[in-house]
Amino acid sequence: MKVFVTGATGFIGSAIVKELIDAGHQVLGLARSDGGANALLAGGAEVHRGELEDLDSLRLGASLSDAVIHAGFNHDFSKFATNCEVDRRAIEVLGDGLSGTARPLIVTAGIPYAPDRVTTEDNVPLLGAGSSPRLSEETARALASRGVNAIVVRVSQVHDRHRHGLASFMIALAREKGFSAYVDSGLNRWPAVHRLDAARVYARALEHGKVGAAYQAVDEDGVALREIAESIGRGLGIPAVSLSRAAAAAHFGWLSFPVAMDAPASSTLTQQRLDWRPTERVSFIENLNRSSAFDVVEH
Repeated sequence: MKVFVTGATGFIGSAIVKELIDAGHQVLGLARSDGGANALLAGGAEVHRGELEDLDSLRLGASLSDAVIHAGFNHDFSKFATNCEVDRRAIEVLGDGLSGTARPLIVTAGIPYAPDRVTTEDNVPLLGAGSSPRLSEETARALASRGVNAIVVRVSQVHDRHRHGLASFMIALAREKGFSAYVDSGLNRWPAVHRLDAARVYARALEHGKVGAAYQAVDEDGVALREIAESIGRGLGIPAVSLSRAAAAAHFGWLSFPVAMDAPASSTLTQQRLDWRPTERVSFIENLNRSSAFDVVEH
């Protein structure tokens, strides 16, 4: 199968590309730079030049392939709403390119917030006041309702030794402020998954996913934010400090909402439905404890 992958040189996307090639698929990877193109070629993929804003390029990439995995997203949170709209348009165009066929479109989304309970694959994203402007899953579901073979993979905090989801932003902020913060007791939780395990969810969804279904790339149901903040404090040699919600809003800025969320999630149904099991035996905290982000040499 020839698979068009957006975000093919990114943190998750590059792992997806390798997983697909190792499984015998051909990969056509979207690349906006010469460096990205060279990385794809070195890994055995074909290159399709373009970017997420280039809708004609996305349309062409989809038309040249048997399946599409949309793993691209601009994580510049200073223009998050704009990036969410770029994402929505990209998904619409990719879906339109596959309309009338059985070719799958796998869309990346976040884990929806389910207040006071563990999020499962059967929960749907909240709408209305306070909901995220990122509409990846909602757009995919709308495409599925129109007959597109759209499938959603929800990613949790994806990690390896070098990157740690939103905790990477916490590291940078802690280094800047001189202390590592969490909110109140810090017992609120984030779900997490190793980068390589996440990539395997996409590969399994490509082979076994059902139209309109959502699958969750989750290994650990919930990692306490206090543990995360304390690990960062140890790594940087600075104290870990509890902040009130009001103080946290000023300290964390755009990050203040997610660091205060208690958002555990399960992948039990994903494991059953895709016959997928997380196999990377390194936890989120273990990777964070040995993060390369702490290796920065001060000049």
